[in-house]
Amino acid sequence: MLNGFFSGYAFRRFKNKLFYVLCLLCVVIAVVPLMSILFEVIVRGAPVLNWHFLTANGLQGGIGPAIQGTFILVGLTSLIGIPLGVLSGIYLAEFGTNKYASWMRTINDILTEVPSIVVGITAYSVIVIGLIGSFSPFAGAIALSFMLIPIVARTTEESMKLVPNSIREASMALGAHRWRTILSVVLPSAKAGLITGTLLAVARVAGETAPILLTIFGNSYFFQGFNHAMDALPLRIFLNSRMPQPELQAQAWGAALVLILIVLALNISVRLASRGRLRR
Repeated sequence: MLNGFFSGYAFRRFKNKLFYVLCLLCVVIAVVPLMSILFEVIVRGAPVLNWHFLTANGLQGGIGPAIQGTFILVGLTSLIGIPLGVLSGIYLAEFGTNKYASWMRTINDILTEVPSIVVGITAYSVIVIGLIGSFSPFAGAIALSFMLIPIVARTTEESMKLVPNSIREASMALGAHRWRTILSVVLPSAKAGLITGTLLAVARVAGETAPILLTIFGNSYFFQGFNHAMDALPLRIFLNSRMPQPELQAQAWGAALVLILIVLALNISVRLASRGRLRR
């Protein structure tokens, strides 16, 4: 009997170690491709980074306009998409028991699965040709917003569902209205997940190429107005990588490294800015 106990205990320890090794192996399998991509981008892009790379004109033109265009495009997209996504997520989490909420979830799932090229073609047909009549940052921001809103809405809904109902009930028991409870109690409690989901959504749209290729078109000049074509880093990477000139291909690698650094800086800065608030 004692031997059976030790043999059973040893078998459980073996299963525990086996599961640990399998989990570690899965982590390595997931991380190795990411690290290889980062290594390749850094090795090829870092030697290109200099002042001439940012400001020069001509065949070997700088990517200053592309960096500026990326910030403008991400800013406009965030102004349009984040409020709509957060409000949609609040509605689905707090009032999502009727048929309208079910329809919204279905539409949200469909928008999440729509390929970016389909979003770009639709935006080109409806906004660029039909409404605005020209390539513009607004057209690109609206197209990217349709990719941003469903992600923000889903993460907001799931983050708010993690807040215990007892907190809501305690707030309303003290006499707070439901809207006050949502704004002052539920949202602050779900802030960490909401910020993380929003950052993931912004990071995704910051690197999308197909929608902006069909909406902002791209040029080699700095911002000229909201009714003119504009450059962006994903678009510059795509166009230069297809060129036969080695200089332009090297510029594409440098632009890819800059885009990665921008997304990384955005994540770190928001995390640092919200750390103290989350602790309080």
